[in-house]
Amino acid sequence: MHARESGKHWPHGCGLLPLCTAGVVAALALAAPACAAPGALATLVSAGAAVSAAAVDLQSGKVLEQYHPDTRLTPASLTKLTTAAVALQTWPADKMFTTRLVTSARVSGSRLEGDLILQGAGDPSLDEHSLWTLAAQVRGAGIERIHGRLIVDPAPFGSVSCETKDRCDALKRSDNAYNAPLSAVGVDFGNWCVLVRPTLPGASAFVRGCAVAALPIPVDGIIKTVGAGARESLWVERVTDASGDRLHIGGDVPAGDPVRLYRAMSDPARGVGLLLEQALGEIGVAIDGPVVVSAAGMPGPMTVLGETQGLALREQLGRMLRFSNNYIADVLTLDLASQLSEQPAARLSDAGHVLADFLVRLEPASAVTAASRPLILSGSGLTPENRLSASDLVDLLAHEYRDARHFPAFYGTLVVPRDAPFAFLRSGSEAWLDRVALKTGTMQDPYSVCGIAGFLRKRDGGWIAFAEIVNGTQRMPHVRLDQALAAERSELDALLARY
Repeated sequence: MHARESGKHWPHGCGLLPLCTAGVVAALALAAPACAAPGALATLVSAGAAVSAAAVDLQSGKVLEQYHPDTRLTPASLTKLTTAAVALQTWPADKMFTTRLVTSARVSGSRLEGDLILQGAGDPSLDEHSLWTLAAQVRGAGIERIHGRLIVDPAPFGSVSCETKDRCDALKRSDNAYNAPLSAVGVDFGNWCVLVRPTLPGASAFVRGCAVAALPIPVDGIIKTVGAGARESLWVERVTDASGDRLHIGGDVPAGDPVRLYRAMSDPARGVGLLLEQALGEIGVAIDGPVVVSAAGMPGPMTVLGETQGLALREQLGRMLRFSNNYIADVLTLDLASQLSEQPAARLSDAGHVLADFLVRLEPASAVTAASRPLILSGSGLTPENRLSASDLVDLLAHEYRDARHFPAFYGTLVVPRDAPFAFLRSGSEAWLDRVALKTGTMQDPYSVCGIAGFLRKRDGGWIAFAEIVNGTQRMPHVRLDQALAAERSELDALLARY
């Protein structure tokens, strides 16, 4: 049987659903020169919206379209383009983060006489199956008992304070997957993966982990199995108290395939430790001591008992951009700050400077002042305080286009509408479907945001870099999504017709 997976349960999605509409949303268009905004966008501007837009021919350098190109607005998930560019500038596209199980203790027969240490690597793609790979390697080394603790070392950065309301609220409870607190080591994007398996109508469904026979946290309540044609009404909420995470469950699940859900952990590093402890136990390795999260350096030479590699960077960036995965973006931002700064960042907003610094280096030195710097407080774009202009994004895209070593990987992370994972992008003109590669960004609070940036392939084989950001304002706080999309789409079609 295959688990049913829907948007309300799946962790990739937008990431912060109250702040964006359905994750990756839609296609925006290009504005015309500042002296004459095109009709569709001009209507939005006249009503009170703010716009920054630009389009540049990458062969000639000619500015084809622009409208307040240097005005910095909230970019939402368009920020992720900067995260991808800096990641590829820092690491090779085939880089893999390696998570290890190590120990400084000796092995005596089938017994490890000391602590087992899970050494994180800042891998956003770590999942429960990776933990089974690690557990199997320990068991394969002949170890059946660990006379010590399971220590989770969240390298390369330690604990990070929450800065967005949803992530702070998730420290106590969560009924979603998008708001997991950030951690250098976390599985399934910092979520508990829960499998609800129906039984017979009238009986209780089985509730278990997706990759372990039993969840390592308490589960309160029952989910009742109902007839195959009945409505699904199950609910799963993670709550946290002094004893740790627990799940509250209830409602009905129709007979048939199991349902897979994801709920944010309050402490992803500890959650990884509990899941690894469970996997070790189920494979025949007992641990005497508790699960401990500690970023302290480990004394003595270490023996590697197991290791697992995450997805290649190019694939992680593809998931980050195609599905607008906020967890990947923000963990990578913290990884980059650890790599490029003298010490790890204690807050995500502190780490964002490595992304802003990259954009500053693309500008002429004479044009950069403290007041004119772009502002990036999160690599995901979840923070509405981020500020980028269309010029910032077009400069970034032009830089990537001219970077022969990194451009193929960068371009490959973008969405081509015909092959987009969402149906609303897979309709339109032939030119739209095949000649555009883009990243979208949307947000609803405190003001609406709709943005797009990417590349347009001209009929003669040339390239255009384009970006547009549409923000709500105090005068017009929320631009209706359907209205914005219709306006923006018509303007992009006009540019495609010209070139």
